Amino acid sequence: MVVRLLHRTGLRSNHFHLASLGTIALCVGLWVRAKTVDQQQRGNAERRALFVGLWPPMMWSIGESLRDVE
Repeated sequence: MVVRLLHRTGLRSNHFHLASLGTIALCVGLWVRAKTVDQQQRGNAERRALFVGLWPPMMWSIGESLRDVE
C-alpha cells in the first residue's frame, strides 16, 4: 500500500537505490568528521554516523519493493 503510494507520487526504484548509495557516502563522511572533533563530542558524532549507517538497507529495500511494482 505504501509502495504503491510512493509509485503514484512519481518515485521510482532508481531514486531509492541512489539514495541508498548517498546515505553510505553520508555515513562515511560523518564517521570521518567524528575523528576530527574533540573527545567530548566524539561519542555523539560516532553515534550519529552509526544511525545514518542504518539507512542504506532500508532505502535499498524500498527501492526493491518499488521495482516489483514497476
